[in-house]
Amino acid sequence: MELIEAINSRRSIRGYKSLPVPKSVLFKILETATRAPSGLNSQPWEFIVLGGTILANLKSVIEDQYKSGAEPNRDFPIKPMTGVYRKRQVELGVSLYQLLGISREDTEKKMNWMMKMVHAFEAPNVIIVSMDEEISCDQSMFNLGLVTQNIVLLALEYGLGTCIMGALLDYPDIVRTMVNIPSSKKLAIAIAIGYPDLDFPGNNLVTKREPLDNIVTWQGVDQ
Repeated sequence: MELIEAINSRRSIRGYKSLPVPKSVLFKILETATRAPSGLNSQPWEFIVLGGTILANLKSVIEDQYKSGAEPNRDFPIKPMTGVYRKRQVELGVSLYQLLGISREDTEKKMNWMMKMVHAFEAPNVIIVSMDEEISCDQSMFNLGLVTQNIVLLALEYGLGTCIMGALLDYPDIVRTMVNIPSSKKLAIAIAIGYPDLDFPGNNLVTKREPLDNIVTWQGVDQ
Protein backbone atom coordinates (compact mmCIF):
# COMPACT_ATOMS: atom_id res chain seq x y z
CA MET A 1 0.00 0.00 0.00
CA GLU A 2 1.33 3.44 -0.92
CA LEU A 3 2.06 5.76 1.99
CA ILE A 4 -0.41 8.48 1.00
CA GLU A 5 -3.15 5.88 0.56
CA ALA A 6 -2.36 4.38 3.95
CA ILE A 7 -2.50 7.77 5.70
CA ASN A 8 -5.79 8.70 4.02
CA SER A 9 -7.46 5.32 4.57
CA ARG A 10 -6.37 4.63 8.16
CA ARG A 11 -9.18 4.73 10.68
CA SER A 12 -9.79 3.47 14.20
CA ILE A 13 -11.11 -0.09 14.08
CA ARG A 14 -13.51 -0.98 16.89
CA GLY A 15 -14.66 -4.42 15.73
CA TYR A 16 -12.37 -7.39 15.02
CA LYS A 17 -12.45 -10.98 13.92
CA SER A 18 -11.28 -13.45 16.58
CA LEU A 19 -8.37 -14.71 14.45
CA PRO A 20 -5.04 -13.89 16.20
CA VAL A 21 -2.35 -12.05 14.28
CA PRO A 22 0.64 -14.34 13.55
CA LYS A 23 3.68 -13.54 15.67
CA SER A 24 5.78 -13.28 12.49
CA VAL A 25 3.55 -10.48 11.19
CA LEU A 26 3.64 -8.59 14.49
CA PHE A 27 7.42 -8.96 14.52
CA LYS A 28 7.74 -7.50 11.01
CA ILE A 29 5.49 -4.57 11.90
CA LEU A 30 7.43 -3.70 15.04
CA GLU A 31 10.80 -4.23 13.40
CA THR A 32 9.98 -1.76 10.64
CA ALA A 33 8.17 0.64 12.97
CA THR A 34 11.33 1.15 15.02
CA ARG A 35 12.84 3.01 12.08
CA ALA A 36 10.87 5.97 13.43
CA PRO A 37 12.97 9.03 14.23
CA SER A 38 13.69 9.88 17.85
CA GLY A 39 15.49 12.74 19.55
CA LEU A 40 19.25 12.08 19.65
CA ASN A 41 18.41 8.52 18.49
CA SER A 42 17.22 7.79 22.03
CA GLN A 43 14.70 5.15 20.82
CA PRO A 44 12.78 5.30 24.13
CA TRP A 45 10.10 2.83 23.07
CA GLU A 46 9.58 -0.69 24.37
CA PHE A 47 6.71 -3.03 23.50
CA ILE A 48 4.67 -5.65 25.30
CA VAL A 49 2.63 -7.74 22.85
CA LEU A 50 -0.35 -9.54 24.35
CA GLY A 51 -2.70 -12.24 23.15
CA GLY A 52 -4.44 -15.45 24.17
CA THR A 53 -5.27 -16.23 27.79
CA ILE A 54 -3.03 -13.51 29.24
CA LEU A 55 -4.86 -10.80 27.31
CA ALA A 56 -8.27 -12.30 28.10
CA ASN A 57 -7.48 -12.40 31.83
CA LEU A 58 -6.19 -8.83 31.79
CA LYS A 59 -9.34 -7.56 30.07
CA SER A 60 -11.48 -9.31 32.67
CA VAL A 61 -9.59 -7.85 35.63
CA ILE A 62 -9.63 -4.32 34.20
CA GLU A 63 -13.38 -4.66 33.62
CA ASP A 64 -13.80 -5.63 37.28
CA GLN A 65 -11.88 -2.53 38.32
CA TYR A 66 -14.16 -0.30 36.29
CA LYS A 67 -17.32 -1.92 37.62
CA SER A 68 -16.07 -1.62 41.20
CA GLY A 69 -15.67 2.12 40.75
CA ALA A 70 -11.89 2.11 41.22
CA GLU A 71 -10.33 5.45 40.30
CA PRO A 72 -8.12 5.24 37.17
CA ASN A 73 -4.50 6.29 37.74
CA ARG A 74 -2.73 6.19 34.39
CA ASP A 75 1.02 6.66 34.26
CA PHE A 76 0.33 9.56 31.90
CA PRO A 77 -3.01 11.12 32.97
CA ILE A 78 -5.25 12.72 30.36
CA LYS A 79 -6.41 16.28 31.03
CA PRO A 80 -10.10 17.06 30.44
CA MET A 81 -10.67 18.70 27.07
CA THR A 82 -12.25 22.13 26.68
CA GLY A 83 -13.24 24.46 23.85
CA VAL A 84 -12.90 23.23 20.27
CA TYR A 85 -11.09 20.09 21.45
CA ARG A 86 -14.03 19.07 23.61
CA LYS A 87 -16.36 19.88 20.70
CA ARG A 88 -14.48 17.44 18.45
CA GLN A 89 -14.56 14.79 21.18
CA VAL A 90 -18.33 15.13 21.53
CA GLU A 91 -18.83 15.01 17.76
CA LEU A 92 -16.89 11.75 17.66
CA GLY A 93 -19.05 10.21 20.38
CA VAL A 94 -22.30 11.32 18.75
CA SER A 95 -21.28 10.00 15.33
CA LEU A 96 -20.15 6.67 16.77
CA TYR A 97 -23.31 6.19 18.84
CA GLN A 98 -25.42 6.91 15.78
CA LEU A 99 -23.66 4.17 13.82
CA LEU A 100 -24.07 1.76 16.72
CA GLY A 101 -27.71 2.62 17.33
CA ILE A 102 -27.08 3.83 20.88
CA SER A 103 -29.40 6.61 22.03
CA ARG A 104 -28.34 9.35 24.41
CA GLU A 105 -30.69 8.00 27.09
CA ASP A 106 -29.71 4.33 26.83
CA THR A 107 -27.33 4.03 29.78
CA GLU A 108 -27.19 0.23 29.57
CA LYS A 109 -25.96 0.21 25.97
CA LYS A 110 -23.51 2.98 26.79
CA MET A 111 -22.09 0.91 29.65
CA ASN A 112 -21.87 -2.18 27.43
CA TRP A 113 -19.98 -0.14 24.86
CA MET A 114 -17.65 1.16 27.55
CA MET A 115 -16.87 -2.41 28.58
CA LYS A 116 -16.21 -3.29 24.94
CA MET A 117 -13.67 -0.48 24.88
CA VAL A 118 -12.09 -1.78 28.09
CA HIS A 119 -11.79 -5.12 26.28
CA ALA A 120 -9.82 -3.38 23.51
CA PHE A 121 -12.86 -3.87 21.28
CA GLU A 122 -12.24 -7.63 21.51
CA ALA A 123 -9.09 -7.36 19.41
CA PRO A 124 -7.15 -10.66 19.52
CA ASN A 125 -3.89 -8.85 20.17
CA VAL A 126 -2.77 -5.69 21.92
CA ILE A 127 0.56 -3.88 21.71
CA ILE A 128 1.45 -1.84 24.79
CA VAL A 129 3.94 0.95 24.07
CA SER A 130 6.05 1.79 27.11
CA MET A 131 9.25 3.51 28.12
CA ASP A 132 11.65 3.44 31.02
CA GLU A 133 10.91 5.99 33.75
CA GLU A 134 14.55 7.17 33.44
CA ILE A 135 13.79 8.71 30.04
CA SER A 136 10.17 9.67 30.69
CA CYS A 137 9.63 13.24 29.44
CA ASP A 138 7.62 15.23 26.91
CA GLN A 139 10.16 14.65 24.13
CA SER A 140 10.11 10.91 24.73
CA MET A 141 6.30 10.93 24.58
CA PHE A 142 6.56 12.67 21.22
CA ASN A 143 8.94 9.94 20.06
CA LEU A 144 6.48 7.25 21.19
CA GLY A 145 3.87 8.98 19.06
CA LEU A 146 6.12 8.65 16.03
CA VAL A 147 6.65 4.91 16.47
CA THR A 148 2.94 4.41 17.19
CA GLN A 149 2.05 6.15 13.93
CA ASN A 150 4.39 3.78 12.11
CA ILE A 151 2.73 0.76 13.71
CA VAL A 152 -0.82 1.71 12.74
CA LEU A 153 0.17 2.54 9.16
CA LEU A 154 2.26 -0.59 8.71
CA ALA A 155 -0.64 -2.70 9.97
CA LEU A 156 -2.59 -1.77 6.85
CA GLU A 157 0.07 -3.40 4.69
CA TYR A 158 -0.86 -6.74 6.27
CA GLY A 159 -4.63 -6.30 6.07
CA LEU A 160 -4.87 -5.39 9.75
CA GLY A 161 -6.78 -2.73 11.62
CA THR A 162 -5.79 -0.88 14.77
CA CYS A 163 -7.15 1.41 17.42
CA ILE A 164 -4.91 3.57 19.59
CA MET A 165 -6.43 3.58 23.06
CA GLY A 166 -5.75 4.01 26.74
CA ALA A 167 -8.61 2.34 28.65
CA LEU A 168 -6.72 -0.91 29.09
CA LEU A 169 -3.97 1.06 30.87
CA ASP A 170 -6.17 2.94 33.33
CA TYR A 171 -4.82 0.74 36.13
CA PRO A 172 -1.13 0.40 35.19
CA ASP A 173 -0.01 -1.27 38.42
CA ILE A 174 -2.44 -4.12 37.76
CA VAL A 175 -1.19 -4.44 34.19
CA ARG A 176 2.43 -4.52 35.34
CA THR A 177 1.66 -7.19 37.92
CA MET A 178 -0.36 -9.43 35.62
CA VAL A 179 2.00 -9.16 32.65
CA ASN A 180 5.19 -9.17 34.74
CA ILE A 181 6.37 -5.70 33.69
CA PRO A 182 8.95 -4.00 35.93
CA SER A 183 7.70 -1.02 37.93
CA SER A 184 10.32 1.14 36.20
CA LYS A 185 8.47 0.78 32.88
CA LYS A 186 5.81 3.42 32.31
CA LEU A 187 2.86 2.44 30.14
CA ALA A 188 2.03 5.11 27.59
CA ILE A 189 -0.55 3.72 25.18
CA ALA A 190 -2.16 0.51 23.99
CA ILE A 191 -2.82 -0.43 20.38
CA ALA A 192 -5.61 -2.91 19.62
CA ILE A 193 -4.63 -4.83 16.50
CA GLY A 194 -6.30 -7.54 14.45
CA TYR A 195 -8.24 -8.36 11.32
CA PRO A 196 -11.19 -5.95 10.94
CA ASP A 197 -14.75 -7.23 11.09
CA LEU A 198 -16.10 -5.47 8.02
CA ASP A 199 -19.69 -6.09 9.11
CA PHE A 200 -19.28 -4.10 12.34
CA PRO A 201 -21.06 -0.72 11.89
CA GLY A 202 -18.57 1.24 14.01
CA ASN A 203 -15.80 0.47 11.54
CA ASN A 204 -17.53 2.69 8.98
CA LEU A 205 -16.83 5.83 10.97
CA VAL A 206 -14.59 8.34 9.19
CA THR A 207 -13.78 11.30 11.41
CA LYS A 208 -13.56 14.85 10.10
CA ARG A 209 -10.38 16.87 9.88
CA GLU A 210 -10.08 20.59 10.43
CA PRO A 211 -9.62 22.58 7.20
CA LEU A 212 -5.95 23.41 6.72
CA ASP A 213 -6.65 27.13 6.49
CA ASN A 214 -7.83 27.03 10.11
CA ILE A 215 -4.65 25.51 11.52
CA VAL A 216 -1.77 26.75 9.35
CA THR A 217 -0.03 30.14 9.45
CA TRP A 218 2.22 30.87 6.47
CA GLN A 219 5.25 33.10 6.99
CA GLY A 220 7.59 33.99 4.13
CA VAL A 221 6.19 31.26 1.88
CA ASP A 222 5.67 32.24 -1.76
CA GLN A 223 2.33 31.64 -3.43
